[in-house]
Amino acid sequence: MAAAASHILPTYARVEMSFERGEGIWLESTTGERFMDFTSGVAVNALGHAHPHLVKALTEQAQKVWHTSNLYRIPGGEKLADRLCEATFADQVFFTNSGAEALECSIKMARKYQAVIGHPERYRTITFEGAFHGRTLGTIAAGGNKKYLEGFGPPVEGFDQIAPGDIEAVKAAITPETGSILIEPVQGEGGVRVISTSFIKALRELCDQRGLLLILDEVQTGVGRTGELFAYMRSGITPDIMAIAKAIGGGFPLGACLATAEAAKGMTAGTHGSTYGGNPLAMACGNAVLDVVLEPGFMDSVRRKSVLLRQRLAEIKDRHPSIISEVRGEGLLIGLKAELPVGELVDALRAEGMITVAAGENVVRLLPPLIISEEEIAEAVQKIDRAATRIEQSLTQSARATA
Repeated sequence: MAAAASHILPTYARVEMSFERGEGIWLESTTGERFMDFTSGVAVNALGHAHPHLVKALTEQAQKVWHTSNLYRIPGGEKLADRLCEATFADQVFFTNSGAEALECSIKMARKYQAVIGHPERYRTITFEGAFHGRTLGTIAAGGNKKYLEGFGPPVEGFDQIAPGDIEAVKAAITPETGSILIEPVQGEGGVRVISTSFIKALRELCDQRGLLLILDEVQTGVGRTGELFAYMRSGITPDIMAIAKAIGGGFPLGACLATAEAAKGMTAGTHGSTYGGNPLAMACGNAVLDVVLEPGFMDSVRRKSVLLRQRLAEIKDRHPSIISEVRGEGLLIGLKAELPVGELVDALRAEGMITVAAGENVVRLLPPLIISEEEIAEAVQKIDRAATRIEQSLTQSARATA
């Protein structure tokens, strides 16, 4: 029977399945099937499903107050901002509902900074090919991907895309109108492409030399996904501005723009705002996530499990070179470069009871919850092995049939 027509705007190519409950790294569909969740809501459910500490925090707050607006102080938000600043480079935080909003705030902040120090002409931002920064008019212009820009009129002015990795190309792209550089430490949507530490350090040095602000998009990499609380920490530098979202809410819509006091000095009363940003429910969830990920040993555990998973995936690649040609990524943000159309591997994994998500460059992203156990890693590897074997057998049968 054909599915009933939906009144939801058809902007998503949805899989014909849905879920009604989850626990840990597992999801149960409305038809009773169990799936290992290696998507995590696209790096959102860092602590898995129905984590008891998050459930308790949200339930307790829901019985108190949901929303007051930013006309008044929100104690939970002040607490979360204090904790984020204590754990990072930042001095100030603006809370949003999504990653795209956090990026919009970051871009506005960089432009405003240049204006207040006497350089309003420095409104342009250098970005990088393969990036994904969101779906607003501003963030699709920042990303520069033609398929996201098509049909929406002239792109928002002020962004210059270049290929990542070439610092001389970055220097050549700087003009008197350049005020900032925006980059993802790992391009998740772009194919799990890791930006080298040396390039990140070179960008920091260049920004310092030229009076530019360095903005990091850690929407997907942040809150433990790469094995550090934030990916910039492995490079030995600090940004001026950083956008985060996804995992910080553990599944509740939450984003944030973090900044140094210097970078944020133009963002005075009335320059920016959000009706729902920093609402009490989101703040309760954000604080609950930090309770868990800041526990001593948590990041050590993520790093240990990342090494184990990558080792086992390397073995899978060696056994199935006609299916998987490369294992890439950082921490538990891992990409498998497929040697066949990526959708076929995603479908094969789903048939084995594992849900994953595709990325650019024909890559399957593996984004398990950070609380995955070593036993569950072993089970996941078995599923990937079986999926690759079934594809190989199907290809062999097809070749024989056409011989």
